[in-house]
Amino acid sequence: MANILIVGCGGIGSELALTLIEQGHTVYGLRRHTDNLPDGIIPIEADITLSLSEFIPENLDYVFYSASAGKHKDMAYYQAYVLGVKHTLKALSDQNIKRIFFISSSSVFGQSEGEKVTEESPTSGNNFSTKRLLEGEELISNANFPSTIVRFGGIYGPGRTHLIDLIQQGKAHCMEDVYSNRIHSADCVGILAHLLNLNEQDPKLVDSLYIGVDDQPTLSCEVYEWLAEQLSVGHIEHIEPTENSRLMRSNKRLSNAKIRSSGYDFKYPDYQAGYGELI
Repeated sequence: MANILIVGCGGIGSELALTLIEQGHTVYGLRRHTDNLPDGIIPIEADITLSLSEFIPENLDYVFYSASAGKHKDMAYYQAYVLGVKHTLKALSDQNIKRIFFISSSSVFGQSEGEKVTEESPTSGNNFSTKRLLEGEELISNANFPSTIVRFGGIYGPGRTHLIDLIQQGKAHCMEDVYSNRIHSADCVGILAHLLNLNEQDPKLVDSLYIGVDDQPTLSCEVYEWLAEQLSVGHIEHIEPTENSRLMRSNKRLSNAKIRSSGYDFKYPDYQAGYGELI
């Protein structure tokens, strides 16, 4: 069984850790405050904006970098996705890591006209958040050991019910003709565990980049209307997007064909399955 480190062991990181522990792996969870880490995870209390060399355990096999920016500010994104990555890679420099996994975001794809997007589609660092994510991805890709980037889109699930809350409060409105993409947090965990287990079978089975979304890119208004019906909420306001708002807002159809072809079977293949259970 493997020794695994999860850097930035928050909600998804903790669920991943518990899944991997059940499979027999030893898992370390690194975060600034470890009081709320679930039992079974070996806690490492450290700040990724500072040197990590004295905190990283020896003889690691895998690393998941799952840090996130606490604020929507450039400095927070730089610390989470650039500085923290640099400190992590430096602390790992003397180890023989089988693979490092970097949790990124599909927001780095800048398409805004409803295009179909695959792993080969171009990215766009046209704002500070996507710029910092792409910087982190580049650092990981240039590391001295195998790496895999997973770009998740529209994560929802327990504790991530913002859209449901907005609709219940009567504050939701949707833009016409704008596609959205999503993935249940349980499938984020499932994909990451799946890729690690694939690498254990044969590293050649694991590629360097995957998109993590469910099977069903869907027009936002369709999702809002469906949720409103399930929640017995009346009217959802529809907004005709201006050209500027259309450019500012994500509008693309992300493909999960690559992760599906690797053998991953989704627990929640569409929004009805995932949100239906939450409701």
